[in-house]
Amino acid sequence: MSQLTGKVALVTGGSRGIGAAIARRLAHDGAEVALTYTRSEDKARAVARQITADGGKALVIRADSADPDAVTDAVDRTARELGGLDILINNAGIFTGGPLDEATVKDLDEIFAIDVRAVFLASQAAARHLPTGGRIITIGSALTERVPAEGMTLYAMCKAALSGLTRGLARDLGPRGINVTLVNGGLIDTDMNPANGPTADLFSSITALGRYGTPDELAATVAHLAGDGGRYITGTAITVDGGFAA
Repeated sequence: MSQLTGKVALVTGGSRGIGAAIARRLAHDGAEVALTYTRSEDKARAVARQITADGGKALVIRADSADPDAVTDAVDRTARELGGLDILINNAGIFTGGPLDEATVKDLDEIFAIDVRAVFLASQAAARHLPTGGRIITIGSALTERVPAEGMTLYAMCKAALSGLTRGLARDLGPRGINVTLVNGGLIDTDMNPANGPTADLFSSITALGRYGTPDELAATVAHLAGDGGRYITGTAITVDGGFAA
């Protein structure tokens, strides 16, 4: 039996990139997986088809992380339709960048709503379902430890907020035996930050390993935390960045 057999996981933003890799990995390890999407329905259903083709079970849910009701409804629907919830992966997020003096209140509200507020609301809703041994794992960013260029203030600020949120949730939920961790990804090859993008060579040179990571490499760390390897890890961050912040 795989280590997550009998477990139910919800991956927000699971239609592509890191989220899709995490959904596939957790299903490979035996979990039934729900994944949310906002616009990429075809990609979300393609991930679900791959999971079912490999013998797993997947549920696709449209849920805009900017909508508070949609966030909590996705959690409750997962628990209702899959018979419970054991693992929440807060992955959905957006990037907002640009010159500091051009940032608007609308920019701030939008990125905060998706990258911070939705994480809190999903975690709060999940806490009503998670049993002893449950896991909340949030995908953050190595920019909380090192900001290598200008134009990243809003994103770095919101990702840094997840550190405090993780520690607070760990204290609130620890007495119930629920573990809460943060995985700070570095240069991961995705649509948002492709390894062949215009700044890829520059940023790759900053890492100790001299390359971008893959979504599967980050998903492996998430799977470790979701499984037996994460039983005594909580209230902390693990950075998967190839030495970007070293």
